[in-house]
Formats: sequence, C-alpha cells, structure tokens
Amino acid sequence: MDAAAVFDRLGVRPAEAELTVVQFSTAFCGPCRATRARLEQLRVSRPGLAAVHVDAESHLDEVRELDVRLTPTLFYLDRGGRVVGRTTGAPRPAELTALVDAHVGGRAGGPA
Repeated sequence: MDAAAVFDRLGVRPAEAELTVVQFSTAFCGPCRATRARLEQLRVSRPGLAAVHVDAESHLDEVRELDVRLTPTLFYLDRGGRVVGRTTGAPRPAELTALVDAHVGGRAGGPA
C-alpha cells in the first residue's frame, strides 16, 4: 500500500504544514466530533498544524487501503508526507496536545 498516494487522492497536502492530521470520521460518531473540535482548537494556537477531516463512509476505498477499522482514526503526517503516527479511537485531549506539540514548532498564544 502506498499511503502517500491514498492521501494525495484525498486532497491532503502535507507539504503545507509541519504536521498534518488526517481524521477519518463518521457522521454519528460523538468521539469524532469531540476530536475534531480539539484539533480545531490546537490548529488556532499552533500555526504549523493542519487538520483534514475525511468522511469514512464516503471514502470506502481509502478506508480499506489504510485499514481504518474504527472512527475516529487519526494519521499524523510530516511535511514530507510520511506517516509519523496513528491513533485509533478518540485520544484524550492531553495526549492529542502532546502528539501535536512533539511535531509542531512554535505555538502562538501559549497553551490551548
């Protein structure tokens, strides 16, 4: 499997950010909404972070290719498009913040 090609088909452009988080979600997933909201908060305070949300039900081929079995599933891509991490299920807010901060440089406005 060529994950870079799958993300390219989804319109993900990792070169535009220090870290790009690709979140696979479904419409009725409560933890997905909470994770997405947390990512948006982090994106505001960390300019090097990009977040891309993918509706898993509308992208079944990509879901199969990336072996997404549970939502939310998050892929963490570096600027070169390499997968530097993956989480399945909703990460705790502190875990998500730590993961992002491990890959993103300067923060704007301090901790979120």
